[in-house]
Amino acid sequence: MTVFSSLSEFRALLAQMPGPDDTARAGAAARNGQLTKPPGALGRLEDLAIWYGGWRGSDRPHVGKRQVIVFAGNHGVTAQGVSAFPAEVTVQMVANFEHGGAAVNQLSRVAGAEMSVHALDLDRPTADFTQGPAMSEQEVVDALRTGWNAVESDSELLVVGEMGIGNTTSAAAIATALFGGEASAWTGRGTGVDDAGLDNKVRVVAEGAVLHASDDALEILRCLGGRELAAMAGAIASARAKRIPVILDGFICTAAAACLARAQEGALDHTVAGHLSQEGAHGKLLAAIEKSPLLSLDMRLGEGSGGALAINILVAAVECHSGMATFAEAGVAAG
Repeated sequence: MTVFSSLSEFRALLAQMPGPDDTARAGAAARNGQLTKPPGALGRLEDLAIWYGGWRGSDRPHVGKRQVIVFAGNHGVTAQGVSAFPAEVTVQMVANFEHGGAAVNQLSRVAGAEMSVHALDLDRPTADFTQGPAMSEQEVVDALRTGWNAVESDSELLVVGEMGIGNTTSAAAIATALFGGEASAWTGRGTGVDDAGLDNKVRVVAEGAVLHASDDALEILRCLGGRELAAMAGAIASARAKRIPVILDGFICTAAAACLARAQEGALDHTVAGHLSQEGAHGKLLAAIEKSPLLSLDMRLGEGSGGALAINILVAAVECHSGMATFAEAGVAAG
């Protein structure tokens, strides 16, 4: 269960996280070199399998239990008119997740993943971050703990997603505060606001980023994030503690993950980017954390949908690596 009760304790925990098993990684690389294919013929699938084997401690791994977790939260900044949908939609979509009716439910099922949803105080939105910090320290720690505790120890692969009206605004403000530049470069249309709505959203993002400027990435998460973003960060960190590889979802998930990356160098080494979202700044954000997406299908739904879809790519990579015969096993002459 949770092993921190303050941001300082969480920060210290990030500094003590385990790394991959170098022996297993080297063994997986050696095996890859003996498989019945030309060197590099499977491209990034080869790198994925070796990476996965290193984190799971096996030179011939298989992907067992796959966990998809959707976190939901409401944002006080919606009072600024930043979304095309009302906050009530968050509650309605949570019910849809619970009844199996959302896209991520279908994609999780196809990928053989167990999916769950965690709603975080939906009747109590975060504060409007243009007026003050979105969360108190206790509130952000509680959300981090929810994410941490949601990750099951026997999982072998994790995807985290989100639902929360207003959370593209939160994510854009976090990205602006973390990496600098004009707010307009990090702000997209989210749920589909018109030109006037986008201008207003850029204003809100800029105001929040200026008000809460900080060199402390976890403080940026507290002041500009939402409970669901903090929970995603907590889950990603929890997976690292358990050496569970993680597939990142879209722009909002990546913004939450970026807080970990800026708080502690190498904090995202156990993660890969599932896809490139159509949300305009996602590619820029992925570049900032040095991640290259596995898929690019013009998706922008969130929910963990792109990450869930990418599970199939990772499983295919691992199955090729572990299931293919070596030249010696197949009796094929190596080049």
